[in-house]
Amino acid sequence: MSGSCPICGKPRVEAFRPFCSKRCADVDLHRWMSGSYAVPGLETDDETEDQRPVEE
Repeated sequence: MSGSCPICGKPRVEAFRPFCSKRCADVDLHRWMSGSYAVPGLETDDETEDQRPVEE
């Protein structure tokens, strides 16, 4: 077990990997859920294939 917790910098604990505790795991989860973290995506047109009118 090497490395440190990405939240507080303490040594990692295998049970909470990659964090040191449940608290740090919960802090990370809250950051994802609140929008503090974001994964960049590709920009697309407003109209997707599913939304285009069906031609008859």
